[in-house]
Amino acid sequence: MSADGVKPAGNRLFLKKSIAQIQKEAAKSELKRTLGPLNLMSLGIGAIIGAGIFVLTGQVASAHAGPAIMFSFVIAGIACGLAGLCYAELASTMPVSGSAYTYAYGTLGEIFAWIMGWLLVLEYGVAASTVAVGWSGYVVSILSDFGVSASLFPTISYPGGEGPQWATPLIQYVASGADAGFPLTGTFNLVAAVGIAAVCGLLVLGVSESANINNAIVVIKIIVLLTFIAVGLQYINPANWDPFIPPQGDSWDQFGVGGIFRGASIIFFAYVGFEAVSTAAAEAKNPSKDVPIGILGALFVCTLIYMVVAAVMTGVVPYLELASPAPIAVAIDRMALSWADVPLAGAPGGKLNMIAFLIKIGAITGLSSVMLVLCYGQTRIFYTMARDGLLPKAFAVVHPKFRTPWIGTILLGIVIAIAASFLPISILGDLVSLGTATAFAIVCLSVIVLRIKHPEMERPFRVPGGMVTAVLGILACLTLASFNFVPMVQHALNDNPLPLTILGVYALVGALIYGLYGFAHSKLAKGVDITEDTALESAVEALGHGVDNKKD
Repeated sequence: MSADGVKPAGNRLFLKKSIAQIQKEAAKSELKRTLGPLNLMSLGIGAIIGAGIFVLTGQVASAHAGPAIMFSFVIAGIACGLAGLCYAELASTMPVSGSAYTYAYGTLGEIFAWIMGWLLVLEYGVAASTVAVGWSGYVVSILSDFGVSASLFPTISYPGGEGPQWATPLIQYVASGADAGFPLTGTFNLVAAVGIAAVCGLLVLGVSESANINNAIVVIKIIVLLTFIAVGLQYINPANWDPFIPPQGDSWDQFGVGGIFRGASIIFFAYVGFEAVSTAAAEAKNPSKDVPIGILGALFVCTLIYMVVAAVMTGVVPYLELASPAPIAVAIDRMALSWADVPLAGAPGGKLNMIAFLIKIGAITGLSSVMLVLCYGQTRIFYTMARDGLLPKAFAVVHPKFRTPWIGTILLGIVIAIAASFLPISILGDLVSLGTATAFAIVCLSVIVLRIKHPEMERPFRVPGGMVTAVLGILACLTLASFNFVPMVQHALNDNPLPLTILGVYALVGALIYGLYGFAHSKLAKGVDITEDTALESAVEALGHGVDNKKD
């Protein structure tokens, strides 16, 4: 029997949670519904504006799209918009924690739920590693403004490049030349690991008043980017945009039209955060109305900001010189804003540029908040999966004082920190975008299945265009996913199998965990009702209230 008293039918791998059961889980949550559309939009903007604009923009412009990265943002934004509409319909119908994982469990079955949950590790956990690498780049940049970077992080050389010691991943990516491939650097990114450790420590303790903190950080990030745009417009050299679409390089994805689409597949990472809005559906005052506004509003605002920032960045700095984990720092330093210099002993030249300093501080603050949201999302997804019996119980153990899933947070923090320390942005970004695009395609498929099997269900928000829009979403997302997967295969055939090997090992580990543990311990298969377990009232409780959250 399933938890709602109905004997599961069909293949064991395709057992589904009934929609009634999922809605029961939502009703059992004691979480206060306090978030309105502006709060949700702010949450989405806060999660979206992060490594995509502060980090990956320079990587994509320098290696793939050039100034035409603006087109890449439009393509990725359209694909995310199609998926966002599908997210909005599912979130209004099933306003529960667990997001896409729960949607897949209710529409496609347990095996798809597991696949979705494992893909979300790429979307959240590996994304946090990517953000941490970018965060380390801005930390080193700002320390160099004070003249201490060279002593703390001396420059080291490796085949095909150079970078700061203790702030460069063990494995690096060299795009061209005699050393093309993935050489070892002889160091690792300790700075990124420390950033992840600090974030996970906060998550174990709980973060009080996180909604207000997030809103404040969102404002800071917007101010930083608007300041960058306002100042940078005066330093644009139109010659840097010529040619706007650079001619095709040595490979199909190096500039030209192919580079634009390859860029879109990587920059897809920049939109990961909008999915976080649906995870907060259980906290929305009016989820059927507020969640769609939050998702689509955040996508629209962020796409506009991304395009303008990319235009300024590539207009100030020749695109080939933007291959840095901190491209905005490169652009602001290139502007040489002498009018903003203030005397500072120890700084290079005895001066500190206040505009550059404030923008870098804003970037560090913004990336810190994104690391927090991504690590939080990952631990809470694993918490939900552990409560369902698909992962070991350790991931659902709640600290008696802090009321957070502390063991799972620590374990995941270690894995995320290792990835940030060892792997380059190019591999991390590809893994995140591949996993995210595939997960979004499954969400679109969930809408189609639910429309066919439960046409009578009340849908407070319906996807405009219905199943046609969902099909277009699947095609768009899988197309972008293929632009991430094909280069991995090409590298495996030509120079280095590392990226494809990492993906293959990751998939194998996921299959083994489900086969050896999840299949046998599934609570749905055993007929266990997880709504009777209220150790943690919702997946969002600990972050939202932390140590201040107590039952009346």
